[in-house]
Amino acid sequence: MPSPRFYCSFALAPHARIELPDAIAHHAARVLRLRDGDTAVLFDGTGGEYPATLAINGKAVHAELGAHDAREAELAGTITLVQGLPSGDKMDWIVEKSVELGVQRLVPIAAQRSVLQLNGERQDKRLAHWRRIATAASEQCGRNRLMRIDPVMPLARWLETAATGLRLLCHPENGRPLKAALQDIGDARAIELLVGPEGGWSDAERDAARAAGVDVVSLGPRVLRTETAGLALAAAATALLDWDRAGLQSASP
Repeated sequence: MPSPRFYCSFALAPHARIELPDAIAHHAARVLRLRDGDTAVLFDGTGGEYPATLAINGKAVHAELGAHDAREAELAGTITLVQGLPSGDKMDWIVEKSVELGVQRLVPIAAQRSVLQLNGERQDKRLAHWRRIATAASEQCGRNRLMRIDPVMPLARWLETAATGLRLLCHPENGRPLKAALQDIGDARAIELLVGPEGGWSDAERDAARAAGVDVVSLGPRVLRTETAGLALAAAATALLDWDRAGLQSASP
């Protein structure tokens, strides 16, 4: 059985002895029921990980770190998912599965057709909630770098930001095949995938995206749910671009 993995929000160093934060210590000792001398893997999000031996004494859990292991599980390119806010808790699922698929950045969009509306303290709490889900998903799936989740913003504001790569908007009609669109990626090794909420992007949003140079793509004649479309796009693009290299990779921080 593989050793459990824990994310630490502070810098780790080879052969250091650290005390685990209360939340991690509780999870290790009370939830997972680890015992004195058991092993774990710690990572701090800057790349690589550290094998560790745990010393458990009551509520206190210390970790003796080993040498830094440069092991990585990142894609060979960068995927950003620009997701129109869906209703209910669908975003929880999108966040978790995006991490598992290797998405590096998720941008929640307050779209014109978004049922869920967030602002102020409620938005801050939801953003913190999504980031906790992303952390737990990284621990589970073997990633040593956390997916970035931006604050919620309208599509117009995001379109004003500088593009990091090929920008593609998912639409079931009037879009060209994803495979054909990806041929325009050039040397950027980065794609930004725009997925609307339930009901899709409004005509005004699609027109604004096209005016900003966003290409429209389709995954076929079937209409995908908002919580399916972005994940399907990310998985398909990863396969078509051959970004998911066999095995785990070493990557520079």
